[in-house]
Amino acid sequence: MFYPVFVTGLSGNGKTLMIEQIHAKLKKELIRVNITIETDEDDLLGGFRLINGETKFVPGPVIEAMERGCTLLLDECDLGSNKLLALQPVLEGKGVYLKKVNKWITPKEGFNVMATANTKGKGSEDGRFIGTNILNEAFLERFAITIEQPYANVATEKKIILGSMKKYDKVDKEFADNLVTWADVIRKTFFEGGVDELISTRRLDHIAKAYAIFDDKMKSIELCVSRFDEDTKESFMDLYTKIDAGVDPLAETESTEKSEDAVEEEAPF
Repeated sequence: MFYPVFVTGLSGNGKTLMIEQIHAKLKKELIRVNITIETDEDDLLGGFRLINGETKFVPGPVIEAMERGCTLLLDECDLGSNKLLALQPVLEGKGVYLKKVNKWITPKEGFNVMATANTKGKGSEDGRFIGTNILNEAFLERFAITIEQPYANVATEKKIILGSMKKYDKVDKEFADNLVTWADVIRKTFFEGGVDELISTRRLDHIAKAYAIFDDKMKSIELCVSRFDEDTKESFMDLYTKIDAGVDPLAETESTEKSEDAVEEEAPF
């Protein structure tokens, strides 16, 4: 059944991964197209290309998905411009006319369209998602349902992070528990207006990978939260030391400083 779906949610909560994993489980083909402000009809529906000295029409990913009867994923859809309106007939499920080659394309059974976005197509009022645009109302209206995806609950996120640790061959269940609890506290504070930043599931995965590389909890956290301003970074790290009683922030800092001093002493210049 053709049933366009729009998935919205904050960054790093697994919107795209969720769609990919569902299709993998169903063994259904998925074509993912990353949308940008530059994406246009030629990118999506296809255009003429020079091949072996000849100009030939090459179908775009939208046409490929229609002809193969698979799902088309418009990833980061709200980064697109009004050029996405070329997809209006596609989102109706009836087919599309390729005016460049005077050809009508009828979608094969099984074809569907899904889109992901950090906003609901109304732009980013708080400035967190610079570059997102206000999408055409008629375009948005063609998506049958909108799914608001939150961050995973604590139990589910714990499984996700343990899975990441297994993938990176560095499993520490206690560390995983503490990381998830830490992120959950920060998110609750964020939604209550107490802080301006939050820790995403993707950032927890980054920390798990850093831990596999450096074998140092606090260093891994510090490196992965250094993207935030200094005050936010320090408050996030301080909060973690209150959650993980086994961490000695002073000892960790001294160890890091000694390692850096040793590297400087070995340097020839």
